[in-house]
Amino acid sequence: MRSSMHPRGTRAATLALAFATLGTAGSAAAQERRDGKRGDLNVFLRGGVGDYTGGLGDLTSTGPAWGVTLNIQPTTFLGFEVGYEGSRNGLTDSRLLEQPSLVRQGGSALVKVSPPFLTTVRPFVGAGLGVSHMNVRGPVEDLYQSDTMPEVPLAAGVEFNRGALTAGIRTTYRVLLSEGWADRAVEDTHGGLLDASLTLGARF
Repeated sequence: MRSSMHPRGTRAATLALAFATLGTAGSAAAQERRDGKRGDLNVFLRGGVGDYTGGLGDLTSTGPAWGVTLNIQPTTFLGFEVGYEGSRNGLTDSRLLEQPSLVRQGGSALVKVSPPFLTTVRPFVGAGLGVSHMNVRGPVEDLYQSDTMPEVPLAAGVEFNRGALTAGIRTTYRVLLSEGWADRAVEDTHGGLLDASLTLGARF
């Protein structure tokens, strides 16, 4: 028995099936990117509070911290961040008649590691390198001076990814490799900068 389907009809059906398959694969890949499984690009703002620790913490008060971060997630378990961050803390040194402030402006790069099977809710830990400029504002009677300091940021937190939105909570401890801004004021300048912040942004 001869087939009733015309050869042109057969070719058309084959092409339609091929395009449907490609479309399904493309949709699946796009959904995979939206779910944060690979090729994820996040931009988010950060806001919270921070303070210094150790001997530096005896001289400062808790203040606001802020920043903006670009996160690249090439795989489900490995991410890279670059960002700007800043903070403002008061100086509580009783030797000063007025209370100056410490305004920090800096940038850092961070490598993050996450469990590979968690994408919508993604816990992470990270470490990196950074540099900050400490600007001492106010009368300090030669006890404090503005300075640039390298640092090692260590971070941990949880990110929540849903569609085009990302949000999270994190804490970061920065090991300060130089504390020249306080060398004249106190003998024990060992310490770091600890902050906790919320994040909110978009995914592409």
